[in-house]
Order: sequence, then C-alpha cells, then structure tokens
Amino acid sequence: MSILDFARHLGRQVFDRDDVAADKIKQNLSISLNPIKDFTVDFDDGVVTLCGECMSEADRERAVLMAGNIQGVKKVVATDLTARPPKVEEAAPPPPEEKSEIYEIQSGDTLSGIAKRYYGDAMQYTRIFDANQGVIEDPNKIYPGQKIRIPQD
Repeated sequence: MSILDFARHLGRQVFDRDDVAADKIKQNLSISLNPIKDFTVDFDDGVVTLCGECMSEADRERAVLMAGNIQGVKKVVATDLTARPPKVEEAAPPPPEEKSEIYEIQSGDTLSGIAKRYYGDAMQYTRIFDANQGVIEDPNKIYPGQKIRIPQD
C-alpha cells in the first residue's frame, strides 16, 4: 500500500487552502496516531506524500487511510513511510502482524453488514471499528468512497 487513490471530494475537511494543507494533515494525523518517527507530510495538487517510521504496519495503514479520507486528497504516496520491524524477544516470539484488506465503502453499506460479509457475524463490526480508529469517528457514520481496513484472521 505505497500509493493509494481516493475520492478527492469526499471525507473530513481539515484544510481550506492548499498552502496550509500539509501542516493541517500532519496535525490531524498526529492527534490520532501513535508517534511516527521523523514524520513529514507534503501536499501538492491533491497528492499527499507521507514519510517517516511507524511503530507497526497497522499504524502505517491507518496513517495512509486517515490522510486519504481527508477532503481534497486524491492520492496518498507512502513509499517512504515505513513500519518498524517487530522486536525479537528472547522469551517469546512476537505476535504476528495482523493482516488486513483495504475496503471501499459502497452505498448502503453498514459496518455490521460488512462484518457479516467478512466474518459471518454482524456483531463483529466493533473489530472493524477498532481497526479504523481515527479513520472512522462513529460506527454509524461511514460514507461511500471511504476506504477502511478489514482485519483478516
């Protein structure tokens, strides 16, 4: 997930002028994410470029999705946004990174409907919501074109 396209006219509005977009996007992401080492954000004509080192692959995916689901963003380039490799523990192996799939919300979708489709249980919507903290503010407020993570077993 190094380059991902988004619907530019959809999403949360966090900036109203292109000259402040990079700072506003960085501020918005920094509030909701675990710290990203050497974090930089650039914005040029709807394209956001993210650079830095995330604490995990899940944090990296969340940063890309959060940036892309901002109104005015049409593409996110995250080639230089990396995830730290898990630390090797002597006593126990590190837990495996959770695998996920990127899903684009369609008209009529609900998190419970998506959970039913992926997991066979509508009540598993909280698993999707938890995996998308910062991307989805309220489980009842998703919109067509929004991209989210679907954790896989």
